[in-house]
Amino acid sequence: MMEKQHVSPSRQGRTRLLVTRPMEDAEPLVRRLEALGHAVAVEPMLSMVWIDGPEPDLSNVQALLFTSANGVRAYSKRTSRRDRPVQAVGDATARAAREAGFTDVDSASGDVYALAERVRLLRDPAAGTLLHVAGSKVAGDLAGLLGTAGFTLHRSVMYDAVPASALSEETATFLRTSGIGGVLFFSPRTAASFVRLLAEAGLVDRCRTVDAFCLSPAVAEAARAYGDQGVTPWRSVRVAARPEQDALLDLLPAAG
Repeated sequence: MMEKQHVSPSRQGRTRLLVTRPMEDAEPLVRRLEALGHAVAVEPMLSMVWIDGPEPDLSNVQALLFTSANGVRAYSKRTSRRDRPVQAVGDATARAAREAGFTDVDSASGDVYALAERVRLLRDPAAGTLLHVAGSKVAGDLAGLLGTAGFTLHRSVMYDAVPASALSEETATFLRTSGIGGVLFFSPRTAASFVRLLAEAGLVDRCRTVDAFCLSPAVAEAARAYGDQGVTPWRSVRVAARPEQDALLDLLPAAG
């Protein structure tokens, strides 16, 4: 298990990439970035809390909907059943489902709108309900998008994502000494949390030498916002061509 503050060596003063994902998601991403030659530090903006509860009732469920890999992890802690098809929001979530033992897995390779479109294409409203395994806070109105097509969706909250309360001293030091060249953001919530903690630490101006790499336009908007009226002074804000991890990594400069 990766330590909470993972820092890989930086050769010859090379700046690091900062990963802001929850630790469960950061671990495989860090391994991939390091394999590409990047120096990496981790500053999770959210910590996962798994909510105890009964095994889900799948008697009238035609498919499981997962909008994050954490939903797959939470479901797996509740039950060993893998006998329902999975509709995943993106490729990373689909990969997590397969690794958890699901065999019938479809990826929307996008956001909740893409997921709703895939469900409408592949599922029949008359075949049963849809179970969305989710956290206490969700992005987008998946139930509304599918309800207009005649589907019944039940959302089961199986985990909570608790925001970080402060930046670690290691990350603050990296920012003060220009030791971070880019920050990776995968959700509006984590981007907004990072900017808020920057402000509380008095480090917003340190963003002038840092690039923000964002999974989607909504993430970029959250990364830019500072307070009620301000704009976070990033060196640049870059947005992935598609809301997928591979597309986000395509934005990164070559490791040197």
